Formats: sequence, structure tokens, C-alpha cells
Amino acid sequence: MPHYTGGEKSRGPAAGEVKESLSPLLRCAFLGVGLLCLLLAFLGFVLPGLPTTPFLLLAAACFARSSPRLHGWLLANRHFGPLLKNWEETRSLPRRVKRLAIAMVLVAAAVSLCAFEGLAFRLFFLAGLAIPLTILVRLKESEALLAGERAVADQE
Repeated sequence: MPHYTGGEKSRGPAAGEVKESLSPLLRCAFLGVGLLCLLLAFLGFVLPGLPTTPFLLLAAACFARSSPRLHGWLLANRHFGPLLKNWEETRSLPRRVKRLAIAMVLVAAAVSLCAFEGLAFRLFFLAGLAIPLTILVRLKESEALLAGERAVADQE
């Protein structure tokens, strides 16, 4: 396997490359975390309030370091491949995706807070939500997907 040396604009191994310097144990750890994130992302499709996008981004990052086959499969997926390619090239999310993710987290938080008993538990829950919301709000946003991915997304 070729060794990834990085570059000015490069942010990780290219498709099909895995860092040779990673130990087999570390590769397995990245693979395990990637599979867990992929499972959570799929659950996010069906469970309201569980965000899909952050788990997909994390799964793609883990697979880029552990499994070129799974990383390529994610990038080639017709549903979320364009979003992941856009992220890898621009490190931004389309404005619509970012706003939807924030709205879903807020709606789920409101529903959850109504279900929780006790002020201490509610405050703890709100403090826990501050981290993902801060990350989502601070993410760079783009107008839309890149032109090449936009054409693929429009065909669906």
C-alpha cells in the first residue's frame, strides 16, 4: 500500500490509501468506531432527533484511515455520497443540511425535556446538548453541493 505523506491542501488519505504507519490495532479501532457511527447514522434516518450527518462524517473519516473499500462505498452511495464528497473537498455542509440538523436537535431536545422529570436532570441534559449544537453552529456552510455532486443529487 502506498504511504500517505500529506500535503498543503490534503486533509487525509486519498481514496484507496491507508496510512501504513497505523498499527493493525489502531486500524481495527478506526474500523470499529466507523461501523458504530455508520449504525448510528442509519438509526438517525428512522429515529427523530438522532442526527445522521455527523455520524456519516465521522464514519467516513474512520473508514478513510482503516478501510478503503468501506470509504469508497460511502463516497459512491447515491444518497449521502455527494454530501460526503462535498465535505471532503470543502469542509463545509450545505446550508440546508446544517439548518435541518440544528432544527432536528432542537426539536428532539424540546420533546426530551418535556419527558424528563427533575430540574437537575434537565440542566445536565441541556449542558450535554451544548457541545453538539456548538459544533453544528460553528461548521462552515456552503450554498449547496459542488456542481458535480449537484447533478448526481438532482438525478435521484
